Parts: sequence; structure tokens; C-alpha cells
Amino acid sequence: MSDLVALVTGGSGGIGAAICQALARTGAVVAVGYQGNVSAAEHVAQTCDGQAVAVRINVADENSVAGAMAQAGELGRLGILVNNAGVVDDDLLLRLTPERWDHLMTVNLRGAYLTSRAVLRPMLRARWGRIVNVSSVVGMRGNAGQAAYAATKAGLVGFTKSLAREVARKGITVNAVSPGYVETRMTAGLPERARELLTTFAPIGRPVSADEVAHAVRFLASDEASAITGVDLAVDGGAAM
Repeated sequence: MSDLVALVTGGSGGIGAAICQALARTGAVVAVGYQGNVSAAEHVAQTCDGQAVAVRINVADENSVAGAMAQAGELGRLGILVNNAGVVDDDLLLRLTPERWDHLMTVNLRGAYLTSRAVLRPMLRARWGRIVNVSSVVGMRGNAGQAAYAATKAGLVGFTKSLAREVARKGITVNAVSPGYVETRMTAGLPERARELLTTFAPIGRPVSADEVAHAVRFLASDEASAITGVDLAVDGGAAM
């Protein structure tokens, strides 16, 4: 991937950071997408074993997306997009206000729409591209208190499959990766009992690591996965079985 640029949204921590590092090890130039924490994004860029730069992007804002795409395009041929940016806002549906629901939909779904739409033109010109959307096992099996989040992640899988059909003959693959319970800064705030329950869902009996998710993304972004498109790959220790 030494001649390619990979843009990873939500790249400043957790799964996103691991994805950036995994893609950098392949030789890709990585644009570490972040919205607010520039120091974290710059730290991730420094830890990448290759060329990487922090790129500010608000995935829910069309102008911000366009600016980030232009900045990433200055680094070389933008051939890989990983839609990892997302937000979580858990609550029972009766307590979830329309504003909170809309915010989840805007970031988790509109964000993937805007970034994918923006990156398709350079990919179509090159007749090669890789889009990998980070979904969640919650989108497959559901979870109490996560109706909105699960809806966005299930929607992201439908988006993946539909877009994959649109661009398959143009040398562009579109896939999703659905992690199970991953120990990250985002999940660290969960009560201990909740973390124990999430772990028991997986037959492997342990959380999935961010690196294990990143390895799946790296494979789907490679030439080795050129015949794989429209797939939702569960990296969840068997939790969705």
C-alpha cells in the first residue's frame, strides 16, 4: 500500500488508533482523522510506523469532510477510507429524546454517507478503492438501552451492502467490520458488572482487542481481499453466533 493514502475517521484513540497503526505498517500514508482532540491524533500519527498526519474532520459536516478529503488528497492517492468515527448515547427508548436520537443518526450514519460520497470520485477515477465501515455486533443482536446506537450500526451494514453493489464493477470494495466488546477508553466507563456480562457473551471468554479489529480492517483494505465485498465481518469472539 506504499502508494496509497488511507483516511481513518475517529482515528485518535481506541480502535481507530489501532487501525491507523496497522495500515501504516503496510506502507500506506495514514490521515488520522479527529474532530476535537488534536494532541491525541498527533500522538497516534507519531506512533505509526510510517508516514501519518493528523487531519481534522467533522464527519457530520459536509464542508469539513470536503476540506479533510482535500488535505488527505495532498498526501497522495486517496484509496482507502475507514469510517470509524461514531458516538454512543445509551438509554432506554422512553428516556431518549428526539435530539439525542438525531445526533446518533447524524454522526454514525450521515457521517459515513458524507465521507463515502466524497471519496468515491478519486476511487472511481483510479478504478480502485477500499471502504471499510466499522459497525458493531450490537447492530446484529440488539441490546437493551441501545436502540438508537444499534439502529445506526445495523443501518451502516445495509449501507455497506448497497454501496458495494453500486461500485463493485469499478474495482472498489465496500465492507463492514463488526467488533464485539472491545476494551477501550469509551467502554472503560461501563460498570464492572456490565463489562463482565459483555465478556460472557463471547464464547472465547474474553474481550476482543483493538488490534484484532485492526487486523481485520487491514485485510479488507488489501489486495488480498479484492474478491470480498458487501461483507459484514464479525470480530466478536463468536458473540453474534
